[in-house]
Amino acid sequence: MKPGRGARRKTRSIEVFTLIYAVFIAGLCSIIYELLIATTASYFLGDTIRIFSLTIGMYMAAMGLGAFLSKYVGGNLLTWFVVAEVALGFIGAASIPLLYVAFSHTDAFTLVWVALTIAIGLLIGLEIPFLTRLLQGYESLRVNIAHVLSLDYFGALIATVAFPLLLLPFLGTFKSGLAFGLINMSIGLLVLWCFGRRIGGAAAGLRVVSVLICLVIGGTLVGSQTLLAKWNQISYDGNVLFAERTEHQWIVLTRDRTDLRLYLNGHLQFSSVDEYRYHETLVHVPMAFAPGARSVLILGGGDGLAVRELLKYPAVEAITLVDLDPGVLDLAATNPHVSELNGQSLTRDPRVRVLAEDAFAFLAERSALYDVVIADLPDPNSSALARLYSREFYQLIDRNLAPDGVFLTQATSPYFAPRAFWGIHATVGSVFPHTRPLHALVPSFGDWGFVLAARRPLAEGETQPVEGIPTRFLDGRNFAKLFVFEKDIAAPAVETSTLDRPIVLSYYLEGWQQWPR
Repeated sequence: MKPGRGARRKTRSIEVFTLIYAVFIAGLCSIIYELLIATTASYFLGDTIRIFSLTIGMYMAAMGLGAFLSKYVGGNLLTWFVVAEVALGFIGAASIPLLYVAFSHTDAFTLVWVALTIAIGLLIGLEIPFLTRLLQGYESLRVNIAHVLSLDYFGALIATVAFPLLLLPFLGTFKSGLAFGLINMSIGLLVLWCFGRRIGGAAAGLRVVSVLICLVIGGTLVGSQTLLAKWNQISYDGNVLFAERTEHQWIVLTRDRTDLRLYLNGHLQFSSVDEYRYHETLVHVPMAFAPGARSVLILGGGDGLAVRELLKYPAVEAITLVDLDPGVLDLAATNPHVSELNGQSLTRDPRVRVLAEDAFAFLAERSALYDVVIADLPDPNSSALARLYSREFYQLIDRNLAPDGVFLTQATSPYFAPRAFWGIHATVGSVFPHTRPLHALVPSFGDWGFVLAARRPLAEGETQPVEGIPTRFLDGRNFAKLFVFEKDIAAPAVETSTLDRPIVLSYYLEGWQQWPR
């Protein structure tokens, strides 16, 4: 007995809904995978613009190749569509765990990044032509293309909004990839349920495979926190005391016997064994050239270690600390290991004001005058950080510096990345008429550089620490040596870095790529 017209209408409606759902979810997942892979690669490799640009380019080219190859696919199109979706769900879910493993256990991270980007792009490129052809039995080609593309683009819009506002802050890259792998798998499962008869004998096998893959992805998602903890333990020296993904970065705190270390996105920020060498140079050098300073601004330095050194100056009346990540500030203020190291500098003294803000925006919105400004910012290993080493950024600092004030910035290593160091020096010098480069040996980092600047001359006769300030590294014997540069790290030819042309990023990557970090 044939089904009635009402039953056929209902079946047709379910089939159309299933295909429309597939179009929307396909658009959603495709952008999420692209963003996750590019974001993870930029965490590990730096240079955000280059990574995102290459990811998008490879991804779009692979999509085009997939769309081209789709015309050669014949036979049962529903079967091929389910196979593509199951493969896409599995590879999409596995992409971020694979990138983590590739980074920590192999030298093939770039190869894995490229392979995953192309594989996912190729499979997504098959989706749109498949869905357009599958919908031919329900609407005209003109209507099908309009529906498919509009729903695909709308799914992409939802993805681009959800990624920065919801997924990264609350799930992070690792869990987001797994979660959207499951969402992607729902397409295959729904199509198998709705079109099982039309798929035929292959449907049963595809159901088993789909369910098994969902169980693997779901189990990995449930155990993701444990897996991340084990990955951290393998990837970092010492015991991992704290690990957290914030909106801005991956924070890891480790301890190996007496050595406490902080890592941001895999890059070492300090080692408690020798951090005093770095922070004494960072703070006591500018203070030696501005001994009567009353107000000090620190940009970055959320670990509180620079503030610890500044609190040794009784004449300082106000210290303003501006750091982008509330997670780092909270760690420095509440974690017993870090707060012991920084002497509770962020919480014990009313002279200290802590702000969780972007340094560039903070300076742009204010015109307060500080006697000393210290930039304790991460190295310029991405476009987002390179702007904090631009001429425009230093112009904002100049605007917020008192007429007799002094500015100092950390400036990466003059030995490992000489063009980056001297490029920062040249960029600072394009704003301030008087500059003095300096460097100090910090064993955990190597030979590390700084740039001192002011509107007034920085006389060499003033090169001595402030009397009575307790230090472990700096004294009257070695202070002057900070400003002496050996022949092999003399200044090369460099250009200034700007927002429009962040040449410091190229200098930095060029220098550090030949050295392990």
